[in-house]
Amino acid sequence: MRASRLISVLLLLQTRGRMTAGQLAEELEVSIRTVYRDVEALSASGVPIFADRGVHGGFQLVEGYRTRLTGLTPGEAEALFLSGYPGPAAQLGLGTVLAAAQLKVLAALPPELRSRAGRLRQRFHLDAPGWFQEPEVSPHLQQIAEAVWADRRLHMSYRRGSSDGPLVERVVDPLGVVLKGGIWYLVAQADNSRRTYRVSRILDIELLPEHFVRPDDFDLGEYWERSVAEYAGSLPSFPATVKVRGDGLDRLGDAIGRAQTAEAMTTATGPDQDGWLTLSLLAEDLWHAQAQLMQLGADAVVLEPTDLRELIAGVSRAMAALYDTGQSNP
Repeated sequence: MRASRLISVLLLLQTRGRMTAGQLAEELEVSIRTVYRDVEALSASGVPIFADRGVHGGFQLVEGYRTRLTGLTPGEAEALFLSGYPGPAAQLGLGTVLAAAQLKVLAALPPELRSRAGRLRQRFHLDAPGWFQEPEVSPHLQQIAEAVWADRRLHMSYRRGSSDGPLVERVVDPLGVVLKGGIWYLVAQADNSRRTYRVSRILDIELLPEHFVRPDDFDLGEYWERSVAEYAGSLPSFPATVKVRGDGLDRLGDAIGRAQTAEAMTTATGPDQDGWLTLSLLAEDLWHAQAQLMQLGADAVVLEPTDLRELIAGVSRAMAALYDTGQSNP
């Protein structure tokens, strides 16, 4: 445990420069006395570390000193080579940077860790997109990444909603990009609010000359987790159990959406001897469920809930009465 902590002290000083005993103690979750003991141990082992006293003092390494990555554990070395996605890195224009960085790390690793990292790449592959899902075309992704790196303001033309949705113009401060299920999203600030844009729907883009100041309180990971939770809370939550057959199955995707249809089919039971599949579906509410399922006509039967069955039955009787051949036209 202490050996790992000593390496952490060394790498913190190497990457961040001068740090106080208090800062090191907070980072490592140990006491300040423990930090002093660790620094003494590093110095005694030959590491060129020294302390500046005073209000602005702290510990730091002699300028120019670098350590090889001999402190990596086998698990850490393996995780390092499992964590990078070469495909997304290439889309961001960072493919060669990622390859060069991994090559440098490999060169610095001891032989045993080097071989373990190589074996991991031969045995594991991370494929970010979902099944049977073509990666979206995002021609402006590298320009967006450049703007994010440089804190450059963007002007963009964005297609809102579906492919035939309205085209809007936006000037935004690009705060970060996120890859989710093979789809790239831009998180940006516009008009004093933070919004998420699907990169594939950005039709045109221009990097503006002015820079923006990133908000101190913004954390991309926290923002994304919060956004995902809010989106999940807005999803349909009215459950229904339905039997569907024949042409109804073909029309189900148009009625409730292809994504939900695909999900429902994974837990479907049947077909029974009459060709009925039993599905569990979610709708926004009772009235949306009635409107969606009536599109399937006589090729769908609601099993539950009872209030949905009664609503559809009532609407069907009223419609049948209107079309009764024995009645005059309304």
